Amino acid sequence: MTARQGSIWRSGVFIWGLTWLLSYIGVRALLEHPGTISTTWLVIIVLTPVIPAALFLFYFIAGMKELDELQRRIQLEALAFAYPLALLMLITLGLLEFVVQLNPNDWSYRHVWQYLVLFYLMGLIMAKRRYE
Repeated sequence: MTARQGSIWRSGVFIWGLTWLLSYIGVRALLEHPGTISTTWLVIIVLTPVIPAALFLFYFIAGMKELDELQRRIQLEALAFAYPLALLMLITLGLLEFVVQLNPNDWSYRHVWQYLVLFYLMGLIMAKRRYE
């Protein structure tokens, strides 16, 4: 990867990641006090963070293809750590729903996805410690 390509990749990841985060926070704030906004407009507004999220993932994945072997291995191990934990968490929550009512203010989709990011970051830290 040339310095120019790396710069474009990093700026794309940063810009779209920040845009995704800010749009998500904005939408969540708006949903706390939706006022008289129609359901149609609320659906459109709620889906707006999907575009910057998709662009963030596009740049993130494109950047992975440009990494050297060691960095790819670190990323693979981070994902190999995160995916089984995420699967275990979702299976556990799914089974628990059969016997207890989980509080949607703690265990809905809008809360659980954050654990997936946490699992990936934990895996990334462990893999970096191992190889670097």
